[in-house]
Amino acid sequence: METLLIVIFVIGYLAITLEHNLKVDKLIPALAMMAVMWALMSFGIDGFTTWFDSGEHALMENFGAFGHEEKMELLEETLLHHLGKTSEILVFLLGAMTIVEIIDYFDGFATIKTYVKTRSKKKILWIFSFLAFILSAIIDNLTATIVLISILQKIIRDRDTRLWYAGLIIIAANAGGAWSPIGDVTTTMLWIGDKVTTANLIEHLLIPSLFCMVIPSLIASFLPAFKGEIDVEDEEPSKSKFGATMLYLGLGAIIFVPIFKTITHLPPYVGMMLSLAVVATFAEIYSNSKIAISSVDHESDEAAHHSPVHSALTKIELPSILFFLGILMAVAALESLGMLFNFAEGLKQGMPLMGTEMASTHVSDIVILLLGVGSAVIDNVPLVAASLGMFTEPMNDQLWHFIAYSAGTGGSMLIIGSAAGVVAMGMEKIDFFWYLRKISWLALIGFLAGAICFMLMRNLF
Repeated sequence: METLLIVIFVIGYLAITLEHNLKVDKLIPALAMMAVMWALMSFGIDGFTTWFDSGEHALMENFGAFGHEEKMELLEETLLHHLGKTSEILVFLLGAMTIVEIIDYFDGFATIKTYVKTRSKKKILWIFSFLAFILSAIIDNLTATIVLISILQKIIRDRDTRLWYAGLIIIAANAGGAWSPIGDVTTTMLWIGDKVTTANLIEHLLIPSLFCMVIPSLIASFLPAFKGEIDVEDEEPSKSKFGATMLYLGLGAIIFVPIFKTITHLPPYVGMMLSLAVVATFAEIYSNSKIAISSVDHESDEAAHHSPVHSALTKIELPSILFFLGILMAVAALESLGMLFNFAEGLKQGMPLMGTEMASTHVSDIVILLLGVGSAVIDNVPLVAASLGMFTEPMNDQLWHFIAYSAGTGGSMLIIGSAAGVVAMGMEKIDFFWYLRKISWLALIGFLAGAICFMLMRNLF
């Protein structure tokens, strides 16, 4: 049964990557793969001997001795647990996307154009790379990607050019998320699990993460795609006098989310819902003035409802949300049977230690680098969860910092290897193989450059 589940996952994965060839939207194989895998697990529950407890990040003992009813009850609880964790991400995404669309309703992103004075493709590349690197550390890599691609869509009209920028934004956002405890979900796991502290994480990973972002951006700046200048349309006056206000309010509300999380210790989606409520309140207050100024720019039914929130919700990329649901729940199925945990454990056991501390360090480095590569193919969260059970090093050991770096940045090597990549794929309809040909090699170079930098710093200091 385990083999059949892996085969279904591989087939579904291939269908997602071949979306443009098959002419089938990627959300269809993602949802089908998720449903079929969990259904097969339900049918074959009595044949499974291992089960991964996601709450404890460890394999359950004596699962094979459980009765049928106990196993089915555990399956339902596990499914509900993973749906809850996935829904946290989806609700967070919905909130962030809605705020972005509300800003766009008031033409707030036009304000950004006034700050981006240059038309040079190379300079714009560096502006967005550094913005992604810094923003992702503050508001997390997923939200930073949503915000920056939304801004990008307002500045660069040519989609082919924009895809290149989106690819570099993914690399920069994942690199920026690796050195902040709230920048990436895997780094947050290590932080909450008392494996790293904020100060030590920044001290050890800031420079390697910077290398991971700068090297690919530097190489890309010499590519033909970033030569010359962008075509800028004639500047139009803002459609709303509240554009700048809503831009600053919306971005400020998103930045408030990690602060809310730190204060209340509640999941980020709760803070995002509060931020959305605040932004929506001001949007409703300003909407009558907006419509009075530029009702001609909106459909008559939108103007009649006088609701920017309703307008924003109609523009949300629901296919991306459903794709996210399918892919995360499918990976959760493999995690629940302990397959990903066993994969990570197998990496460690497959490379026997040679008795010395130096040899042990080298083997650990190889294992962690492979975890980084693995996180590009499957979700990095269960791989990091497995590493929490694999290693027993104390808090702030260099190994935990290297895991944070590797799992956080390794996902950039494939478009569906990170949350930032998945959401960019949905927003810009990026083809899997286009990314593989054009961006993956840059991500690999950046990943290795940062890893080498980390190892050199570890040995020097």
